[in-house]
Amino acid sequence: HGFGRFTHNDPDRESVNELTVRPLDAEGALTYLRSRGDVVGAHVFLQGWSNGGSTTLNTMIRQGNQPGFRAALAFYPGCGREALLDYKVRTPMPILLQMGDADEEVNPEYCAHFAQRSQALGTRMESIFYPGATHDFDDPGMKHQDNPANAAAKAAAMAKAAAMIDNYAR
Repeated sequence: HGFGRFTHNDPDRESVNELTVRPLDAEGALTYLRSRGDVVGAHVFLQGWSNGGSTTLNTMIRQGNQPGFRAALAFYPGCGREALLDYKVRTPMPILLQMGDADEEVNPEYCAHFAQRSQALGTRMESIFYPGATHDFDDPGMKHQDNPANAAAKAAAMAKAAAMIDNYAR
C-alpha cells in the first residue's frame, strides 16, 4: 500500500527509497532489457507515478549525459529536497512531468521550479500542471474520477503520454 505522507524519515522506507534504491532497480531493469534480443535497447522508456515519479526523476538525474533511457514520464512526483538527489536534471533525453495544480500530496510549485531549473540547463523537460487536478488524478476509481478536473487531466495526460512515446519511439 505504499508509504503515507511525510514518511521520508521512516526507517522502514530505507530499503525501497526513491533516492538511492529504486533508481538502481530502474538501471538494472534497463541493463536487463538491453540484453534481450526482442527489445530495441535504445527505445526503452521510464515511467513512474508519485514516489515512482520521483524515482524516475532521480534515475534521469543519475543518467545525466550517459546513454540510458530513451525518455521519461513522471506523474505527480515529489520534487522537494527529501525526494530528489538534485534540484535539477541535465540530460539530453526528453522528460514529461504531469501533475495537478491542486495536488494535496506533493507541492506542484517545487516541481515547477525543478522543471524551470532543468530547462535552463537545456533539458527537454515539458511540465504540465492540470488545473484543479489532485494527486493520483489518473486513478480510474470513482473517488478520483468524480472530480471533473481529474477526469479531464486523466484524459489529457494519457493522450500526452501516448503522443510522447509515439514521437520518441522512432
